[in-house]
Amino acid sequence: MFTSGSIKLFEVGGTAVRVHPTFFLLLAWIGALHWIEGGPQQALTGIIFVVVLFACVVLHEFGHILMARRFGIRTPDVTLLPIGGVAAMERIPEKPSEEILVAVAGPAVNLIIASILILFLGDSLDLERFARVEDAKPSFLAQVAVANLVLFVFNLIPAFPMDGGRVLRALLALRFGHTQATRIAATFGQGLAILFGVLGLMGNPFLILIALFIFLAASGEAGYVEMRDLTRGFRARDAMVSQFEALSPTADADSAAALLLRTTQQEFPVVDGAGALRGVLTREALIAALNDTGGQTPVLDIMTTDIPAVAENTPLEPVIELLQRKRMPAVAILNAQDQFVGYVNSQNLAEFVWVRSAQTKHPA
Repeated sequence: MFTSGSIKLFEVGGTAVRVHPTFFLLLAWIGALHWIEGGPQQALTGIIFVVVLFACVVLHEFGHILMARRFGIRTPDVTLLPIGGVAAMERIPEKPSEEILVAVAGPAVNLIIASILILFLGDSLDLERFARVEDAKPSFLAQVAVANLVLFVFNLIPAFPMDGGRVLRALLALRFGHTQATRIAATFGQGLAILFGVLGLMGNPFLILIALFIFLAASGEAGYVEMRDLTRGFRARDAMVSQFEALSPTADADSAAALLLRTTQQEFPVVDGAGALRGVLTREALIAALNDTGGQTPVLDIMTTDIPAVAENTPLEPVIELLQRKRMPAVAILNAQDQFVGYVNSQNLAEFVWVRSAQTKHPA
């Protein structure tokens, strides 16, 4: 939801560190504010402060990542947003104790950074800077120390999706189960978001941005967990599209457009004569090709080729992961002979979940 269009900066231990383009807008905004207040030198100092602070955020996220690896959980990437970092873990820790350890590992990094800086600064640390951590003025290291203390405290607020909210969910899961615990923690998070939004309307637009992120993240995580709960025990074949129109590898954009108009499909498998999947042509890619290169464009040039494939008896959970967390347009379904027999897309998965939700309200 928040990481599409991000730019890869570097990679550490198999985890890519990415930055969302809106992060550069934050740097420009900070630079402009400080330029108005004190000229180019203060603007540069303000930008450097933000960059250093976000370096601490990256270390915070790697605290989560390293702890998660102890439990066999990989993290393909971390994305920096104007309001912090998002680590895309492959799965949620299975045990509440594991989730607590993973959650607190991030804030612990900020506490360690702050402690080291406080020891280095000694009596020169001015605690009054708690009230103005955004102000890039002298005592640069003191501001970094204070900012890390603020990150430590803020992330331990017991409201989802902050780390404290994940600790709250893990504790609640011991009594209510993972799904109900997520709903409760998400409700706390949404309440906090509303509070931040009200405070932001009083003169701090950045709080409104934070409120929006918290509300959407809390709602998204609650929805994802509920979806996973509703699909537990079902297989990929249960949610797959098995009746569809396919394109041949020799087709062009015009023939694909004709197929788009006479069907309700939003993506089209490209299947060769042997029945093997070559790729998937999405509606967006087709329209872009018609606008940019014309109707004679071969579908082989515009289709998505790295479509993941799973066996038809694969549990739905990894399919959900591929569609939602990795943003694949579709997941190919193969039978026991490794033949392409259908696919699952986000729309069909959502319809499957809606049906399951309705069925659970009125069980047979």
